[in-house]
Amino acid sequence: MGPLRLTVADASREIELTADWTDDAPRTSAALAEALPVAGDAARWGDELYFSVPVDVGPENARAVVDVGAVAYWPAGSKLCLFWGPTPASEGEEPRAAAPVNVVAHVRDVSALTAVDGGAHVRAEEG
Repeated sequence: MGPLRLTVADASREIELTADWTDDAPRTSAALAEALPVAGDAARWGDELYFSVPVDVGPENARAVVDVGAVAYWPAGSKLCLFWGPTPASEGEEPRAAAPVNVVAHVRDVSALTAVDGGAHVRAEEG
């Protein structure tokens, strides 16, 4: 699989991000890759955006604490999540999901996401 391209657009900007697939959750990555492109209006929860995707995979090496830049699938809600900093569940500066997620990719540079206000429209596609 080639890189994953993410476009995050809010009322004032459009941000293009590139993510590299990880080997953490191969079944989940394959299911997401098969569903691409996916897009939706995202909700923001701290420094996390998440939106619904047409993927149905159970937990696979799932964990709540993830790295900055993690792109993860939340099995409990069929959501794709993008983490760039702490969330309301975090202890300190770590990104922490509300419930365990399957990490599928890692964004190379998340610095532009700090400017995102509220929710945004997110599109994920092969890049």
